[in-house]
Amino acid sequence: MGEMLRNAEKSKIQKLFEEKNAHVLYMYADNESYLQQVISFIKDGIAAGEIVFLVENERNYILIFQELRKSFSSEEMKYLHYVNSISFYLSSGSYYPPAIEEYFTNLVHPCVKNKLPFRSWAHVEWASLKGPSQLIEVFEKIVDQAVNEIHFSLICAYDRNRMLDDLHEVLLKTHPYILEDEELILSQEYSEEY
Repeated sequence: MGEMLRNAEKSKIQKLFEEKNAHVLYMYADNESYLQQVISFIKDGIAAGEIVFLVENERNYILIFQELRKSFSSEEMKYLHYVNSISFYLSSGSYYPPAIEEYFTNLVHPCVKNKLPFRSWAHVEWASLKGPSQLIEVFEKIVDQAVNEIHFSLICAYDRNRMLDDLHEVLLKTHPYILEDEELILSQEYSEEY
């Protein structure tokens, strides 16, 4: 399967993921662009022989799955592991970062234990709610640390149109990389000590 990727043009994200682990912020403006980006991310992962954990709502997952089935066999589709976003973020009954961290740790444990390469995409829709950005900040700090300790890559996708200003600032400080349109840039606000 790795040959598939060598023969195809590699995306900027894929090139970054081959070089190092990355915690990437993706702020999308419309659902069509969002779907194109997540599908590309999953295709790159499957082609590279990586397990892909997709935290997504059911509505989008159906569209993503239908598109991926056009490119991959049933055997290759086994690399994709879907996690319902409501179950993921509200696993304790409310948004509670330590419970989400525990859920994720249990989810990826087989990969970590068996040294299997994996990547993750997390669609963070609850961020558009008028909740405290401090909780999101705590969660993103935990995630950033996990990316470096467990050695995997992660894209956190947020709807730019529904994002409050204070949340935008927090996200820039907690993500070392930002994906905007087709450009991957370093966050000038990111700080490991933040």
